[in-house]
Amino acid sequence: MTADDLTAMGPLVARLSRGGRRLRRADRARPWVLDSAVVALVFLAFCLPDLLHGPVGNGDGPRRLRPVYTPLPVAATLALQAGLVLPLLWRRRRPLYAFAAITAVFVLQWSLGAVLRADVALFVALYSLALHGPLRQLPWACAATAGAMVLAAVRISAAVSVWDSLFFLLSTATAALALGLMIRTRRAQLAGLRERAAQLEIERDQRSRLATATERTRVAREMHDVVGHNLAVIITLADAGAYAADIDPARGKETLRLIGDTGRQALGELRRVLGVLREPTAGGAPGAAPLSPQPGITDIGALCATVRAAGLEVVYRTSGEMDALDGGVQLTVYRLVQEALTNVLKHADSGTRVRLAVHAEDGRRLTVRVEDTGPAARPGPPDEEGHGLVGMRERAALYGGTVTAGPTDRGGWRVDAVLDLTPADGDG
Repeated sequence: MTADDLTAMGPLVARLSRGGRRLRRADRARPWVLDSAVVALVFLAFCLPDLLHGPVGNGDGPRRLRPVYTPLPVAATLALQAGLVLPLLWRRRRPLYAFAAITAVFVLQWSLGAVLRADVALFVALYSLALHGPLRQLPWACAATAGAMVLAAVRISAAVSVWDSLFFLLSTATAALALGLMIRTRRAQLAGLRERAAQLEIERDQRSRLATATERTRVAREMHDVVGHNLAVIITLADAGAYAADIDPARGKETLRLIGDTGRQALGELRRVLGVLREPTAGGAPGAAPLSPQPGITDIGALCATVRAAGLEVVYRTSGEMDALDGGVQLTVYRLVQEALTNVLKHADSGTRVRLAVHAEDGRRLTVRVEDTGPAARPGPPDEEGHGLVGMRERAALYGGTVTAGPTDRGGWRVDAVLDLTPADGDG
């Protein structure tokens, strides 16, 4: 077969596939139509010739079958044909009952010595039982079929050798049984594939929804950290500027400048966070600002300077190898410190002293401590943690870390974060 032949078969196969799907839909809507069509086909092909020309072995039939043939009245022939063919109407809904009824009529017919072409219904019933019936019933059906075949072979032994008859009859029965089992297995495989495809589609949708929820949480956390911190600084500076406007106009002017710088910084960070969400375009959009790197530990100093400008005293120190930390860890540390300082700005009074320490231990463990001398009681909803503390714990959990927060013995507030920097098993 050439490539042109395969190409030409493509539309034909597609049309056959569409026709098969339409036929299956019509069969599911009206199953009696197909069953009635099978009965009609068997009647026209195998029953009508017996009625018009006489059964096998009679009249102009094979001469060697005439000695074993017992003539029957037309009414008896019709009755036997009906018993063999009509049960096929239930071959799919009640395959065992249909097979049992046809087998009983088959045995009765051969016990009377009658030979009918409608005996082919027994093979159709065996095929239907293998395709639609319970598999545990097949051994009994095979035994019954074999018994019926032996009876038929013995009845025609005067004309045909018993072994030749058994070989032909059992081969036909085996072919019908094998065909039914093959189609049953194929349908089961297709059903399994369809179920697997549906399951994969569900899992894909679930992963998509989970990824969307995770991304929304990450963006919300970034927005909270960026906007919340800078707004807290701006509010604190604005309150201080309003107080200093009448007493020290120069101080008030400096406060306004700091408010503008903080607002511009917040706007820049906000643009960076939102810029990551945009789909990249070839060459970048005209006039688009380049994305700056994410903040790290080196930017904590500038963060502390902003807090100092708002009226707090911040003492910041680090220990350990900070430059060896990867960008993700540094961003996490920066956001943890940013959120902790934001909480101090929200709840502490002016003149509050903040001690900030970041310590890296041999590249395996990193600790962050933010301790202030402000009030130990932090206002908030009863029995409910703020979004900031929840976001801090979510960030720390990405590195197997923990965050604890609470009042100190000296009356202030302390936040401790511990990050596990040990590589996970299997990394490399």
